Amino acid sequence: MKTIHTNAKHIEWLSADDMHFESKKWLSELEFYKEEQWFFEDLIRSYTLQIIDQNHFDESKRLIDKLTKIVEQTQTLSNAVQSHEKQLSIMVDGIDQIKEETAYKKEHRNLAELVDELGKRYRALKAKFFKFIKMIMKESKQNHLIEKK
Repeated sequence: MKTIHTNAKHIEWLSADDMHFESKKWLSELEFYKEEQWFFEDLIRSYTLQIIDQNHFDESKRLIDKLTKIVEQTQTLSNAVQSHEKQLSIMVDGIDQIKEETAYKKEHRNLAELVDELGKRYRALKAKFFKFIKMIMKESKQNHLIEKK
């Protein structure tokens, strides 16, 4: 994943408690993303025949590839945040370690940017994915009604 640099200097002023709270919030968001991603995988399995239909194959492959990439990035970022959270002791150990504390804050700022960017890309993918599945479901329902006649 790329690190996006912004002027998020407010991190320099966050307390250890604030950074801990923010890290926990990120982990919660990432866990929620994982739950949703399992739901999407179930939807894909449920509509496999319709998804691999010749009319939808290219679009479905593109969306599934993006979902797969987001799943991997979510796990990678979750691991990075967990590792970062374990290193919080640098900020609260009572020992002045300016270099290490500065590096920790820089890493925290980078993680904040990465979590935000992943969230934006994931929300955009979800919208496309829901629209695609909705179309598949409509077509499936229409085909089912035609077959009944």
